[in-house]
Amino acid sequence: MDGNAAGEDYEDIDWDTEDELEIENIAPSSCSNGVARNVDAIVSNGVARNVDAIVSNGVARNVDAIVSNGEASSSAGASNSTLHDFLAMGFPEQMINKAIKEHGEANTEQILEALLTYGVLAESPDEPNSSHVNSPQQQQFVDNGHLSSDYDESVLADLSDSDDSWSGGSEIAETSNSLPKHEKAILSLANMGYTVEEASAAVDRCGPEASIAELTDFICAAQMAKTEDVFFEEEKPKISLNGDLKKRKLFELEMRKRKKRMGVVTEDDEMIRLPNPMIGFGTPTHGCVVSHRILPEDARAPPYFYYENVALAPKGVWDTISRFLNDVEPEFVDSKYFCAAARKRGYIHNLPIHNRFPLLPLPPRTISDALPLTKRWWPEWDKRTKLNCLQTVIGSAKLTDRIRKALERCGDEDPPPHVQKYVMDECRKWNLVWVGKNKLAPLEPDEVEMLLGFPRNHTRGGGISRTDRYKSLGNSFQVDTVAYHLSVLKDIFPNGINMLSLFSGIGGAEVALHRLGIRLKNVVSVEISEANRDIVRSWWEQTNQRGNLIHLADVTQVNGDRLEQLMASFGGFDLIVGGSPCNNLAGSNRVSRDGLEGEHSSLFFDYFRILDLVKCIMKKQ
Repeated sequence: MDGNAAGEDYEDIDWDTEDELEIENIAPSSCSNGVARNVDAIVSNGVARNVDAIVSNGVARNVDAIVSNGEASSSAGASNSTLHDFLAMGFPEQMINKAIKEHGEANTEQILEALLTYGVLAESPDEPNSSHVNSPQQQQFVDNGHLSSDYDESVLADLSDSDDSWSGGSEIAETSNSLPKHEKAILSLANMGYTVEEASAAVDRCGPEASIAELTDFICAAQMAKTEDVFFEEEKPKISLNGDLKKRKLFELEMRKRKKRMGVVTEDDEMIRLPNPMIGFGTPTHGCVVSHRILPEDARAPPYFYYENVALAPKGVWDTISRFLNDVEPEFVDSKYFCAAARKRGYIHNLPIHNRFPLLPLPPRTISDALPLTKRWWPEWDKRTKLNCLQTVIGSAKLTDRIRKALERCGDEDPPPHVQKYVMDECRKWNLVWVGKNKLAPLEPDEVEMLLGFPRNHTRGGGISRTDRYKSLGNSFQVDTVAYHLSVLKDIFPNGINMLSLFSGIGGAEVALHRLGIRLKNVVSVEISEANRDIVRSWWEQTNQRGNLIHLADVTQVNGDRLEQLMASFGGFDLIVGGSPCNNLAGSNRVSRDGLEGEHSSLFFDYFRILDLVKCIMKKQ
């Protein structure tokens, strides 16, 4: 934390950011885009959560043994301990005693396989349990209200191909021979107890040629990613034993594959090592920590350029970005040194690094200063002084209600450590703040705007929904951080600036320059989102800008002819600023974290292409 922050004892805590960080065994934020579970070493969709439960078919089952590679290992050798372990996993006592008698209490792996076999053999269409496989209770264990539907794709974990083959049963095979292959797969999954929606989504994502094992693995991982911790027994759905055994078997298979994957870590999987503290070349509270830097020859010529993206990208990504941008050294900065929220970003630019100055008035640096109304309700055991990375999604009302019930059950006493841990994990992940006794709530859009340095109601100018406002803000610059870097331009361009803003979003760079008092003469803003273009246009009008704002929609369509036409009208660009999409770079994306080769993040090369075109045109002029 910076020198003005309260809570010095927590200065060295480096809270994970949902859109970036991917470190196991630390309870983080959430990702842009996903929710995950961590059972000591289970990581799904990039967000780790420490729990004392194994998630099976949407139910958190407290156990004293960890099921791994099909083996239940117990800490005690007594018969009562073995019986207790398997009872905690949901097996009937009579069935456990039978398995122990046949295999001996020491052979826990054989006991587990026997119990699973008993359950499968016991299934029959005539049995009451089997007849309720598709009951509404069984289908509704996933908390779909946890995330906005706009971001459902981001919570699915990446899965490896399965080497197991499963059969849907003779009855299914006989009745579905005449159906297309994908409908057969959906029918098989539905007969196994999955909903039609889950089955259809799995077939759409994995393809009609995928095996039943691949499809069930996909659904199982998605369920684990979406399932919420439940502290109240009465809220747990009732699940038949036979259906539970099937899901447990799938869970075990998934864990085997995950352990295999975790056993070998390649260099490509490693994260880039970032400085600590992450203050770049300096901040307002730390001063200039880099006395000088030598720019490569090609980076000294105009125009100035400024590029931003997530700091914790896969290893090698920033080396590649730097190589394409004239081998300029990245500047890694966490915005917690500028405001009350973390935002770890990397910046590559050829701007001067001396004589920087911050925006005034200085923004609040702690939660209590930024949100003073929360002070009254803030418990002593919540030691946060900074918020985590501001995301594109927020926690649901169902989540905050669940937390309230957990706290109310503790009465007027401080909650026990395991409840405190649960609450704090959720608070850090979703940036929840205290709004009443035992009551937490997500940040409001105007509060997010304030924390990011935008004027109040900035995103209302687009006439968009609250969900889209959060999405636009979560993908934006932190204005105070960017303004500190751009402040050196005020003396260089006293009469105003011509700017090319690529991937301009909601206009973070434009707002920063305006707040610095730098006149915007001509701004060419390239942004694919119509809603974001409307937000920038509304801000332009409300601030009575006298310059020209030119909107272009698609960065891939910006070519040399269009640039020459624009530059001929006002004499070239002084600054090219932008931050290409981080979808395939962020740690929360376990489905398509493909680095700069990904569908979205490969747009960085358009930033480089356009920068190179502008330089060539300016040399000719």
